Amino acid sequence: NTWRIVLPDNGRQWKDWKQDSTVYSRNRIQTTKYTWLTFLPRSLLRQFHRLGNLYFFLLVVLNWFPQVEVFHREITMLPLVVVLLFSMIKDAVEDYRKYQYDKTINFTKTRVYDK
Repeated sequence: NTWRIVLPDNGRQWKDWKQDSTVYSRNRIQTTKYTWLTFLPRSLLRQFHRLGNLYFFLLVVLNWFPQVEVFHREITMLPLVVVLLFSMIKDAVEDYRKYQYDKTINFTKTRVYDK
């Protein structure tokens, strides 16, 4: 176990602060699943774990081959695109609400009572 010693900021501890700050985690809450960079890949990966979406994706892929084509390519893609789009919008709105709530909680002022 390591003990953390908190000293007043009088400028002398600045060079040791960077070294010590890597050891301790930040005191903030983060319940979001996505960031701006990871939203699309993580959301698509999550959507294709569902068997129904994977089935429609395989139909779309098969329809791109002229020997197997049954419907027009665009018609086959439409149900999959609509389902994925609505699911991604729902996930984005939900994650944004979590981000707003986390921001509210993280910037709430607290009091420290000494014994």
